[in-house]
Amino acid sequence: MTTTTTLTEPTGAREVPPFATLAVGALALVSALALFAVLGQYGFFGDELYFLAAGQHLSVSYADQGPVLPLIARAMDLIAPGSLIALRIPALLVTVAGIVLAAALAREFGGGRGAQLISAAAYATSPFLFVQGTQLATNTIDAPLWVLITFLVVRWVRTRADSLLIWAGVVTAIDMQVKWLIPFFWVCLAIGVLCYGPRDLLRRPALWIGAAITAVSMVPSLVWQARHGWPQLGMAATVGAEQESIGGRPLFVLIALGAAGLLGVVLLVYGIWCLFRTEALRPYRFLGLTIVLLVLAFLVTGGRPYYAVGVYPVAMAAGAVMLVAGRARWTRIAAVPVIALSVLLGVSSLPWQPESSIEPSTGGVDLLLHGKFGWPELAEATDSAYRSRIPAERADAVIVTESYWQAGALETYRDQYGWPAVYSPSRGYGYFGAPPDSATAVLYVGGRAEELREHFGTVTEIGRADSRLGYEGATRDVTIWWCERPVRPWSQLWPEIRHL
Repeated sequence: MTTTTTLTEPTGAREVPPFATLAVGALALVSALALFAVLGQYGFFGDELYFLAAGQHLSVSYADQGPVLPLIARAMDLIAPGSLIALRIPALLVTVAGIVLAAALAREFGGGRGAQLISAAAYATSPFLFVQGTQLATNTIDAPLWVLITFLVVRWVRTRADSLLIWAGVVTAIDMQVKWLIPFFWVCLAIGVLCYGPRDLLRRPALWIGAAITAVSMVPSLVWQARHGWPQLGMAATVGAEQESIGGRPLFVLIALGAAGLLGVVLLVYGIWCLFRTEALRPYRFLGLTIVLLVLAFLVTGGRPYYAVGVYPVAMAAGAVMLVAGRARWTRIAAVPVIALSVLLGVSSLPWQPESSIEPSTGGVDLLLHGKFGWPELAEATDSAYRSRIPAERADAVIVTESYWQAGALETYRDQYGWPAVYSPSRGYGYFGAPPDSATAVLYVGGRAEELREHFGTVTEIGRADSRLGYEGATRDVTIWWCERPVRPWSQLWPEIRHL
Protein backbone atom coordinates (compact mmCIF):
# COMPACT_ATOMS: atom_id res chain seq x y z
CA MET A 1 0.00 0.00 0.00
CA THR A 2 1.32 3.45 -0.88
CA THR A 3 1.95 5.79 2.00
CA THR A 4 0.26 9.19 1.79
CA THR A 5 1.83 12.26 3.34
CA THR A 6 0.14 15.61 2.98
CA LEU A 7 2.20 18.50 1.66
CA THR A 8 0.95 22.01 1.11
CA GLU A 9 2.24 21.82 -2.46
CA PRO A 10 3.19 18.17 -3.09
CA THR A 11 5.08 18.38 -6.34
CA GLY A 12 5.68 22.03 -7.04
CA ALA A 13 8.34 24.48 -5.97
CA ARG A 14 7.12 26.78 -3.27
CA GLU A 15 7.44 30.55 -3.23
CA VAL A 16 10.78 30.93 -1.49
CA PRO A 17 10.58 33.07 1.65
CA PRO A 18 13.41 35.63 1.78
CA PHE A 19 14.57 34.08 5.05
CA ALA A 20 14.95 30.69 3.39
CA THR A 21 17.11 32.17 0.64
CA LEU A 22 19.22 34.03 3.19
CA ALA A 23 19.57 30.95 5.39
CA VAL A 24 20.76 28.73 2.52
CA GLY A 25 23.07 31.51 1.38
CA ALA A 26 24.48 31.83 4.89
CA LEU A 27 25.09 28.07 5.06
CA ALA A 28 26.84 28.17 1.69
CA LEU A 29 28.98 31.12 2.82
CA VAL A 30 30.00 29.43 6.07
CA SER A 31 30.85 26.27 4.11
CA ALA A 32 32.94 28.28 1.65
CA LEU A 33 34.85 29.94 4.49
CA ALA A 34 35.49 26.57 6.16
CA LEU A 35 36.84 25.14 2.93
CA PHE A 36 38.94 28.20 2.18
CA ALA A 37 40.48 28.04 5.65
CA VAL A 38 42.06 24.67 4.82
CA LEU A 39 42.77 25.01 1.10
CA GLY A 40 46.45 25.62 1.73
CA GLN A 41 46.89 22.76 4.17
CA TYR A 42 49.80 20.38 3.59
CA GLY A 43 50.98 20.10 -0.03
CA PHE A 44 49.76 19.16 -3.47
CA PHE A 45 47.95 15.84 -3.67
CA GLY A 46 49.53 13.42 -6.13
CA ASP A 47 46.66 13.74 -8.61
CA GLU A 48 46.89 17.53 -8.50
CA LEU A 49 50.52 17.35 -9.54
CA TYR A 50 49.50 15.08 -12.39
CA PHE A 51 46.81 17.56 -13.50
CA LEU A 52 49.40 20.33 -13.54
CA ALA A 53 51.70 18.19 -15.67
CA ALA A 54 48.82 17.21 -17.97
CA GLY A 55 48.08 20.91 -18.35
CA GLN A 56 51.52 21.18 -19.95
CA HIS A 57 50.43 18.52 -22.46
CA LEU A 58 46.97 19.80 -23.42
CA SER A 59 44.97 17.34 -25.48
CA VAL A 60 41.37 16.57 -26.45
CA SER A 61 41.54 13.43 -24.31
CA TYR A 62 43.78 11.49 -21.96
CA ALA A 63 44.26 7.84 -21.10
CA ASP A 64 42.53 8.18 -17.74
CA GLN A 65 40.37 11.32 -17.88
CA GLY A 66 38.89 14.04 -20.04
CA PRO A 67 40.54 17.40 -20.74
CA VAL A 68 38.62 19.53 -18.19
CA LEU A 69 40.87 18.97 -15.15
CA PRO A 70 44.13 19.62 -17.05
CA LEU A 71 42.53 22.78 -18.52
CA ILE A 72 41.49 23.99 -15.07
CA ALA A 73 44.92 23.22 -13.62
CA ARG A 74 46.65 25.00 -16.51
CA ALA A 75 44.40 28.06 -16.20
CA MET A 76 44.86 28.39 -12.44
CA ASP A 77 48.61 27.90 -12.74
CA LEU A 78 48.78 30.68 -15.33
CA ILE A 79 46.79 32.98 -13.04
CA ALA A 80 48.85 32.17 -9.95
CA PRO A 81 51.91 30.04 -10.78
CA GLY A 82 52.69 27.42 -8.15
CA SER A 83 49.79 28.44 -5.90
CA LEU A 84 48.18 25.54 -4.07
CA ILE A 85 45.22 27.67 -2.98
CA ALA A 86 44.56 28.99 -6.50
CA LEU A 87 44.58 25.48 -7.92
CA ARG A 88 41.92 24.42 -5.43
CA ILE A 89 39.60 27.43 -5.76
CA PRO A 90 37.52 25.76 -8.55
CA ALA A 91 36.98 22.77 -6.24
CA LEU A 92 35.67 25.09 -3.54
CA LEU A 93 33.34 26.90 -5.94
CA VAL A 94 31.71 23.80 -7.42
CA THR A 95 31.29 22.26 -3.96
CA VAL A 96 29.46 25.34 -2.69
CA ALA A 97 27.35 25.26 -5.84
CA GLY A 98 26.43 21.66 -4.96
CA ILE A 99 25.22 22.79 -1.54
CA VAL A 100 22.96 25.41 -3.15
CA LEU A 101 21.67 22.87 -5.69
CA ALA A 102 20.83 20.46 -2.86
CA ALA A 103 18.54 23.15 -1.40
CA ALA A 104 17.11 23.85 -4.86
CA LEU A 105 16.23 20.16 -5.25
CA ALA A 106 14.28 20.27 -1.99
CA ARG A 107 12.44 23.31 -3.26
CA GLU A 108 11.51 21.49 -6.48
CA PHE A 109 9.96 18.74 -4.37
CA GLY A 110 7.82 21.35 -2.61
CA GLY A 111 10.03 21.79 0.43
CA GLY A 112 10.02 25.02 2.39
CA ARG A 113 12.66 26.72 4.50
CA GLY A 114 13.33 23.83 6.86
CA ALA A 115 13.55 21.16 4.16
CA GLN A 116 15.86 23.26 2.03
CA LEU A 117 18.21 23.92 4.93
CA ILE A 118 18.29 20.27 5.97
CA SER A 119 18.96 19.16 2.39
CA ALA A 120 21.79 21.68 2.03
CA ALA A 121 23.15 20.70 5.45
CA ALA A 122 23.26 17.04 4.41
CA TYR A 123 25.48 17.97 1.47
CA ALA A 124 27.61 20.31 3.59
CA THR A 125 28.25 17.66 6.25
CA SER A 126 29.01 14.76 3.94
CA PRO A 127 32.59 13.60 4.55
CA PHE A 128 32.88 13.03 0.81
CA LEU A 129 30.69 15.55 -1.03
CA PHE A 130 31.89 18.43 1.13
CA VAL A 131 35.46 17.47 1.97
CA GLN A 132 36.28 16.82 -1.69
CA GLY A 133 36.06 20.60 -2.05
CA THR A 134 39.46 20.87 -0.34
CA GLN A 135 41.37 19.63 -3.38
CA LEU A 136 41.10 19.47 -7.14
CA ALA A 137 40.00 16.00 -8.28
CA THR A 138 37.90 14.55 -11.08
CA ASN A 139 35.11 13.60 -8.70
CA THR A 140 35.15 17.09 -7.18
CA ILE A 141 33.94 18.42 -10.54
CA ASP A 142 31.98 15.35 -11.61
CA ALA A 143 29.67 15.04 -8.57
CA PRO A 144 28.23 18.60 -8.66
CA LEU A 145 27.62 18.21 -12.39
CA TRP A 146 25.55 15.10 -11.62
CA VAL A 147 23.59 17.13 -9.06
CA LEU A 148 22.94 19.83 -11.67
CA ILE A 149 21.80 17.27 -14.26
CA THR A 150 19.50 15.66 -11.69
CA PHE A 151 18.07 19.09 -10.78
CA LEU A 152 17.32 19.82 -14.45
CA VAL A 153 15.52 16.47 -14.82
CA VAL A 154 13.50 16.99 -11.62
CA ARG A 155 12.53 20.49 -12.72
CA TRP A 156 11.47 19.16 -16.12
CA VAL A 157 9.15 16.63 -14.44
CA ARG A 158 7.46 19.51 -12.62
CA THR A 159 7.38 22.13 -15.40
CA ARG A 160 7.69 20.13 -18.65
CA ALA A 161 9.92 22.91 -19.99
CA ASP A 162 11.84 21.08 -22.72
CA SER A 163 14.71 23.56 -22.75
CA LEU A 164 15.75 21.97 -19.45
CA LEU A 165 16.44 18.68 -21.24
CA ILE A 166 18.64 20.44 -23.78
CA TRP A 167 20.57 22.05 -20.93
CA ALA A 168 20.86 18.64 -19.28
CA GLY A 169 22.48 17.45 -22.51
CA VAL A 170 24.90 20.39 -22.49
CA VAL A 171 25.93 19.68 -18.88
CA THR A 172 26.29 15.98 -19.75
CA ALA A 173 28.59 16.93 -22.63
CA ILE A 174 30.75 18.93 -20.21
CA ASP A 175 30.77 16.09 -17.68
CA MET A 176 31.90 13.62 -20.32
CA GLN A 177 35.03 15.75 -20.63
CA VAL A 178 35.69 15.05 -16.95
CA LYS A 179 34.88 11.36 -16.51
CA TRP A 180 33.03 8.71 -18.48
CA LEU A 181 30.57 7.86 -15.70
CA ILE A 182 27.48 9.92 -16.49
CA PRO A 183 26.22 7.45 -19.17
CA PHE A 184 25.58 5.02 -16.28
CA PHE A 185 23.24 7.63 -14.81
CA TRP A 186 21.27 8.09 -18.02
CA VAL A 187 20.94 4.34 -18.65
CA CYS A 188 19.70 3.71 -15.11
CA LEU A 189 17.37 6.72 -15.34
CA ALA A 190 15.93 5.40 -18.60
CA ILE A 191 15.22 2.04 -16.96
CA GLY A 192 13.58 3.84 -14.04
CA VAL A 193 11.42 5.91 -16.39
CA LEU A 194 10.37 2.82 -18.36
CA CYS A 195 9.32 1.15 -15.10
CA TYR A 196 7.61 4.07 -13.36
CA GLY A 197 7.24 6.91 -15.86
CA PRO A 198 7.01 9.59 -16.97
CA ARG A 199 7.65 7.66 -20.20
CA ASP A 200 6.99 10.85 -22.14
CA LEU A 201 10.49 11.92 -21.09
CA LEU A 202 12.07 9.41 -23.46
CA ARG A 203 9.89 10.62 -26.34
CA ARG A 204 10.80 14.28 -26.03
CA PRO A 205 12.85 15.56 -29.00
CA ALA A 206 14.66 17.91 -26.61
CA LEU A 207 16.12 14.93 -24.77
CA TRP A 208 17.56 13.56 -27.97
CA ILE A 209 18.82 16.98 -29.04
CA GLY A 210 20.72 17.06 -25.74
CA ALA A 211 22.02 13.54 -26.44
CA ALA A 212 23.15 14.66 -29.90
CA ILE A 213 25.03 17.60 -28.38
CA THR A 214 26.83 15.17 -26.09
CA ALA A 215 27.61 12.77 -28.94
CA VAL A 216 29.04 15.51 -31.16
CA SER A 217 31.15 16.88 -28.31
CA MET A 218 32.67 13.43 -27.81
CA VAL A 219 33.93 12.97 -31.37
CA PRO A 220 37.44 14.43 -30.81
CA SER A 221 37.87 12.40 -27.62
CA LEU A 222 36.68 9.18 -29.24
CA VAL A 223 39.03 9.69 -32.18
CA TRP A 224 41.93 10.17 -29.74
CA GLN A 225 40.94 7.08 -27.77
CA ALA A 226 40.66 4.96 -30.93
CA ARG A 227 44.12 6.06 -32.08
CA HIS A 228 45.62 5.13 -28.73
CA GLY A 229 43.92 1.76 -28.19
CA TRP A 230 41.02 2.89 -25.96
CA PRO A 231 43.00 3.29 -22.73
CA GLN A 232 40.01 4.82 -20.88
CA LEU A 233 38.23 1.48 -21.20
CA GLY A 234 41.32 -0.26 -19.89
CA MET A 235 41.13 1.91 -16.77
CA ALA A 236 38.03 -0.02 -15.68
CA ALA A 237 40.09 -3.17 -15.12
CA THR A 238 42.75 -1.15 -13.27
CA VAL A 239 40.15 0.42 -10.97
CA GLY A 240 38.58 -3.00 -10.33
CA ALA A 241 41.95 -4.43 -9.32
CA GLU A 242 42.56 -1.49 -7.00
CA GLN A 243 39.19 -2.02 -5.34
CA GLU A 244 39.95 -5.68 -4.71
CA SER A 245 43.24 -4.73 -3.06
CA ILE A 246 41.48 -2.53 -0.47
CA GLY A 247 38.58 -4.80 0.45
CA GLY A 248 36.63 -5.34 -2.76
CA ARG A 249 32.89 -5.78 -3.02
CA PRO A 250 32.11 -6.86 0.58
CA LEU A 251 32.87 -3.34 1.79
CA PHE A 252 31.43 -1.55 -1.22
CA VAL A 253 27.95 -0.76 0.12
CA LEU A 254 29.25 0.30 3.55
CA ILE A 255 31.76 2.69 2.00
CA ALA A 256 29.18 3.96 -0.49
CA LEU A 257 26.72 4.75 2.31
CA GLY A 258 29.44 6.20 4.54
CA ALA A 259 30.32 8.74 1.86
CA ALA A 260 26.93 10.39 2.48
CA GLY A 261 27.70 11.20 6.12
CA LEU A 262 25.43 10.70 9.14
CA LEU A 263 22.62 13.11 8.24
CA GLY A 264 23.15 12.31 4.59
CA VAL A 265 22.75 8.55 4.95
CA VAL A 266 19.60 8.97 7.05
CA LEU A 267 18.05 11.21 4.41
CA LEU A 268 19.40 9.07 1.57
CA VAL A 269 17.79 5.85 2.81
CA TYR A 270 14.60 7.57 3.90
CA GLY A 271 14.45 9.54 0.67
CA ILE A 272 14.75 6.43 -1.50
CA TRP A 273 11.98 4.77 0.53
CA CYS A 274 9.78 7.87 0.13
CA LEU A 275 10.43 8.05 -3.60
CA PHE A 276 9.06 4.52 -3.93
CA ARG A 277 6.28 4.66 -1.36
CA THR A 278 5.00 8.22 -0.88
CA GLU A 279 2.12 9.49 -3.00
CA ALA A 280 3.38 13.08 -2.89
CA LEU A 281 6.58 12.01 -4.68
CA ARG A 282 4.90 9.60 -7.10
CA PRO A 283 6.03 11.51 -10.25
CA TYR A 284 9.64 11.03 -9.15
CA ARG A 285 9.61 7.32 -8.31
CA PHE A 286 11.95 6.62 -11.22
CA LEU A 287 14.72 8.40 -9.31
CA GLY A 288 14.55 5.90 -6.46
CA LEU A 289 15.16 3.04 -8.87
CA THR A 290 17.85 5.06 -10.65
CA ILE A 291 19.87 5.39 -7.43
CA VAL A 292 19.56 1.70 -6.54
CA LEU A 293 20.53 0.62 -10.06
CA LEU A 294 23.53 2.94 -10.12
CA VAL A 295 24.95 1.55 -6.90
CA LEU A 296 24.42 -2.00 -8.17
CA ALA A 297 25.97 -1.15 -11.55
CA PHE A 298 29.16 0.19 -9.99
CA LEU A 299 29.25 -2.71 -7.55
CA VAL A 300 29.02 -5.29 -10.35
CA THR A 301 31.45 -3.52 -12.70
CA GLY A 302 34.11 -3.05 -10.02
CA GLY A 303 33.76 0.72 -9.80
CA ARG A 304 34.71 2.80 -6.82
CA PRO A 305 32.11 3.14 -4.03
CA TYR A 306 31.87 6.91 -4.44
CA TYR A 307 31.06 6.81 -8.16
CA ALA A 308 27.31 7.18 -7.53
CA VAL A 309 27.60 9.89 -4.87
CA GLY A 310 26.52 12.63 -7.29
CA VAL A 311 22.98 11.24 -7.38
CA TYR A 312 22.61 11.07 -3.59
CA PRO A 313 21.48 14.71 -3.10
CA VAL A 314 18.19 14.13 -4.97
CA ALA A 315 17.23 11.41 -2.46
CA MET A 316 18.53 13.50 0.43
CA ALA A 317 16.33 16.36 -0.75
CA ALA A 318 13.29 14.08 -1.04
CA GLY A 319 13.98 12.70 2.43
CA ALA A 320 14.33 16.19 3.90
CA VAL A 321 11.04 17.35 2.38
CA MET A 322 9.08 14.36 3.62
CA LEU A 323 10.75 14.46 7.02
CA VAL A 324 9.68 18.06 7.56
CA ALA A 325 6.23 17.44 6.07
CA GLY A 326 5.61 14.55 8.46
CA ARG A 327 5.65 16.96 11.41
CA ALA A 328 6.07 14.09 13.86
CA ARG A 329 7.36 15.26 17.23
CA TRP A 330 9.97 12.51 17.42
CA THR A 331 11.54 13.60 14.13
CA ARG A 332 12.02 17.16 15.41
CA ILE A 333 13.56 15.84 18.62
CA ALA A 334 15.86 13.36 16.81
CA ALA A 335 16.85 15.85 14.13
CA VAL A 336 18.74 18.15 16.51
CA PRO A 337 21.40 15.66 17.73
CA VAL A 338 21.70 14.05 14.29
CA ILE A 339 22.36 17.40 12.62
CA ALA A 340 24.71 18.50 15.41
CA LEU A 341 26.72 15.27 15.23
CA SER A 342 26.78 15.47 11.43
CA VAL A 343 28.22 18.98 11.58
CA LEU A 344 30.84 17.80 14.06
CA LEU A 345 31.79 14.85 11.84
CA GLY A 346 31.88 17.05 8.76
CA VAL A 347 34.14 19.63 10.39
CA SER A 348 36.42 16.94 11.82
CA SER A 349 36.78 15.44 8.34
CA LEU A 350 38.47 18.61 7.10
CA PRO A 351 42.29 18.66 7.16
CA TRP A 352 42.75 20.70 10.34
CA GLN A 353 45.45 18.57 11.98
CA PRO A 354 48.94 20.03 12.34
CA GLU A 355 51.57 17.91 10.59
CA SER A 356 53.27 17.15 13.88
CA SER A 357 50.21 15.24 15.14
CA ILE A 358 49.73 13.11 12.01
CA GLU A 359 50.85 9.50 12.21
CA PRO A 360 52.83 7.86 9.38
CA SER A 361 50.88 6.05 6.69
CA THR A 362 49.87 2.42 7.14
CA GLY A 363 48.74 2.01 3.51
CA GLY A 364 45.29 1.71 1.91
CA VAL A 365 43.03 4.78 2.10
CA ASP A 366 45.80 6.68 3.90
CA LEU A 367 46.87 7.90 0.48
CA LEU A 368 44.09 10.53 0.58
CA LEU A 369 46.02 12.25 3.36
CA HIS A 370 49.58 11.04 2.97
CA GLY A 371 49.51 11.58 -0.79
CA LYS A 372 50.01 15.28 0.05
CA PHE A 373 53.33 14.86 1.82
CA GLY A 374 56.92 14.26 0.84
CA TRP A 375 57.16 15.87 -2.59
CA PRO A 376 59.88 18.40 -1.65
CA GLU A 377 61.89 15.57 -0.07
CA LEU A 378 61.48 13.47 -3.23
CA ALA A 379 62.72 16.36 -5.35
CA GLU A 380 65.74 16.96 -3.10
CA ALA A 381 66.70 13.27 -3.11
CA THR A 382 66.28 13.11 -6.88
CA ASP A 383 68.47 16.16 -7.40
CA SER A 384 71.16 14.82 -5.08
CA ALA A 385 71.21 11.53 -6.96
CA TYR A 386 71.19 13.28 -10.32
CA ARG A 387 74.12 15.57 -9.43
CA SER A 388 76.14 12.62 -8.12
CA ARG A 389 76.12 11.15 -11.62
CA ILE A 390 75.76 14.20 -13.83
CA PRO A 391 77.65 17.19 -12.44
CA ALA A 392 77.10 19.01 -15.74
CA GLU A 393 74.26 18.95 -18.23
CA ARG A 394 74.26 15.75 -20.26
CA ALA A 395 72.30 15.49 -23.49
CA ASP A 396 71.68 11.74 -23.40
CA ALA A 397 70.16 11.64 -19.88
CA VAL A 398 66.50 11.72 -18.85
CA ILE A 399 64.50 11.14 -15.68
CA VAL A 400 61.89 8.37 -15.60
CA THR A 401 59.62 7.63 -12.64
CA GLU A 402 57.68 4.54 -11.69
CA SER A 403 54.55 6.51 -10.74
CA TYR A 404 52.65 9.26 -12.54
CA TRP A 405 52.43 11.07 -9.19
CA GLN A 406 56.22 11.15 -8.96
CA ALA A 407 56.51 12.35 -12.54
CA GLY A 408 54.04 15.17 -11.90
CA ALA A 409 55.95 16.21 -8.79
CA LEU A 410 59.35 16.20 -10.48
CA GLU A 411 57.94 18.08 -13.48
CA THR A 412 56.76 20.75 -11.02
CA TYR A 413 60.29 21.08 -9.58
CA ARG A 414 62.09 20.62 -12.89
CA ASP A 415 62.77 24.28 -13.69
CA GLN A 416 63.91 24.95 -10.13
CA TYR A 417 66.57 22.23 -10.30
CA GLY A 418 67.41 22.41 -13.99
CA TRP A 419 66.73 18.76 -14.78
CA PRO A 420 66.23 17.22 -18.21
CA ALA A 421 62.80 16.02 -19.36
CA VAL A 422 60.74 13.85 -16.99
CA TYR A 423 58.88 10.76 -18.22
CA SER A 424 56.79 7.99 -16.70
CA PRO A 425 55.16 4.85 -18.17
CA SER A 426 52.40 5.13 -15.53
CA ARG A 427 48.74 5.95 -16.27
CA GLY A 428 48.11 8.90 -18.55
CA TYR A 429 51.70 10.09 -18.19
CA GLY A 430 52.81 7.19 -20.36
CA TYR A 431 50.88 8.70 -23.25
CA PHE A 432 52.65 12.05 -23.04
CA GLY A 433 55.48 10.50 -25.00
CA ALA A 434 58.52 8.23 -24.66
CA PRO A 435 62.09 9.34 -24.03
CA PRO A 436 64.06 9.89 -27.24
CA ASP A 437 65.99 6.91 -28.57
CA SER A 438 69.15 8.95 -28.02
CA ALA A 439 68.62 8.80 -24.22
CA THR A 440 71.00 6.09 -23.08
CA ALA A 441 71.31 7.16 -19.43
CA VAL A 442 68.31 7.24 -17.07
CA LEU A 443 67.77 8.36 -13.52
CA TYR A 444 64.93 6.02 -12.58
CA VAL A 445 62.86 7.01 -9.53
CA GLY A 446 61.10 4.07 -7.89
CA GLY A 447 60.69 0.57 -9.26
CA ARG A 448 62.48 -2.68 -8.43
CA ALA A 449 65.92 -3.82 -9.47
CA GLU A 450 64.80 -7.16 -10.96
CA GLU A 451 62.29 -5.44 -13.25
CA LEU A 452 64.69 -2.69 -14.30
CA ARG A 453 67.42 -5.21 -15.18
CA GLU A 454 65.07 -6.66 -17.80
CA HIS A 455 65.18 -3.34 -19.64
CA PHE A 456 68.66 -1.93 -18.99
CA GLY A 457 72.19 -3.26 -19.29
CA THR A 458 73.33 -1.53 -16.08
CA VAL A 459 71.22 -0.84 -12.98
CA THR A 460 72.81 0.77 -9.91
CA GLU A 461 71.17 2.05 -6.74
CA ILE A 462 72.41 5.61 -6.14
CA GLY A 463 69.90 7.22 -3.80
CA ARG A 464 66.85 6.98 -1.63
CA ALA A 465 63.89 9.26 -0.95
CA ASP A 466 61.99 9.03 2.29
CA SER A 467 59.48 11.18 4.12
CA ARG A 468 57.98 10.44 7.53
CA LEU A 469 54.47 11.33 6.37
CA GLY A 470 54.93 10.24 2.78
CA TYR A 471 52.99 7.47 1.10
CA GLU A 472 54.69 4.11 0.60
CA GLY A 473 56.21 3.79 -2.87
CA ALA A 474 55.46 7.40 -3.80
CA THR A 475 57.42 9.57 -1.36
CA ARG A 476 58.32 7.09 1.34
CA ASP A 477 60.96 4.35 1.00
CA VAL A 478 61.63 5.13 -2.66
CA THR A 479 64.82 3.86 -4.29
CA ILE A 480 66.52 5.93 -6.98
CA TRP A 481 68.48 4.06 -9.65
CA TRP A 482 71.03 4.90 -12.30
CA CYS A 483 70.29 2.89 -15.45
CA GLU A 484 72.28 2.77 -18.66
CA ARG A 485 72.12 1.05 -22.05
CA PRO A 486 68.39 0.32 -22.67
CA VAL A 487 68.05 -3.16 -24.19
CA ARG A 488 65.97 -1.70 -27.02
CA PRO A 489 65.33 1.79 -28.36
CA TRP A 490 62.78 3.69 -26.28
CA SER A 491 60.35 3.79 -29.18
CA GLN A 492 60.14 -0.02 -28.96
CA LEU A 493 60.53 -0.39 -25.19
CA TRP A 494 57.96 2.21 -24.11
CA PRO A 495 54.81 0.38 -25.29
CA GLU A 496 55.98 -2.69 -23.33
CA ILE A 497 56.50 -0.91 -20.00
CA ARG A 498 53.63 1.57 -20.25
CA HIS A 499 50.84 0.64 -17.84
CA LEU A 500 47.58 1.99 -16.44
